[in-house]
Amino acid sequence: MDVFQQLLLFAASLIANTLSALAGGGAGLLQLPILLFLGLAFPTALVTHKIASVALGIGATVRHFRASTLNRLFALFILVCGLPGVVTGALIILNFDDQVSKLALGFLTTGLGIYSITKKDLGQTTTPRHRTRYGYLVGGAVLYSIGVLNGSLTSGTGLFVTLWLVRWFGLDYKSAVAYTLVLVGLFWNGAGALTLAFQAPIQWSWLPALLLGSLLGGYLGAHLSIIKGNQWVKRSFEVLTLLVGSKLILDVVLTSLP
Repeated sequence: MDVFQQLLLFAASLIANTLSALAGGGAGLLQLPILLFLGLAFPTALVTHKIASVALGIGATVRHFRASTLNRLFALFILVCGLPGVVTGALIILNFDDQVSKLALGFLTTGLGIYSITKKDLGQTTTPRHRTRYGYLVGGAVLYSIGVLNGSLTSGTGLFVTLWLVRWFGLDYKSAVAYTLVLVGLFWNGAGALTLAFQAPIQWSWLPALLLGSLLGGYLGAHLSIIKGNQWVKRSFEVLTLLVGSKLILDVVLTSLP
């Protein structure tokens, strides 16, 4: 790649991961299409994007651990529930046409944004709920399902985790985004990247620019989410869910045109 293309990769990665770290997901909205546009085949673009997105989790982890915002037992619960789903999704994604799944995910992601918009007080304060055996079973099952989506699809699944933590477990948006960035960004994406790496080639020469953009974007977005407050994070979440959902739907529609 020439210098201009490397700068383009860095800029796209920085913008995408800053927005993702602020809103709690959606880095693939910009980053993966750029890789495809520059000529990578889908399997190679997917695994390269997944590896780069791990740096988002690293940058966010550094910032959120400095702020001491995570409960370790609850974080472990999210990992135990989600990681098996991520591996399952990553094992099956390269074996089938994902257009129907992308279309469904697009409508669901758009629905998340609309739902959050209609619930003006959603996620503005922490109100713990469903902390019973039944609550954890249901919550864990949904996290496993989102993990399957995370391993198999590319955009928006972090946003699902963010809203599920707010809606089911009663976290405020800032706390939910913190868990999503650290656990989904670092560990879920890391597991997905490792699984995909055994199935598809990696574009190693593109990774330095992507990793640097993801690392800086993850830290910057996490910093903004901490200092701006829940209302700001909520609005960012809503804007990004509508953008991600609309893009997924548009991608499928354009692909299906003769």
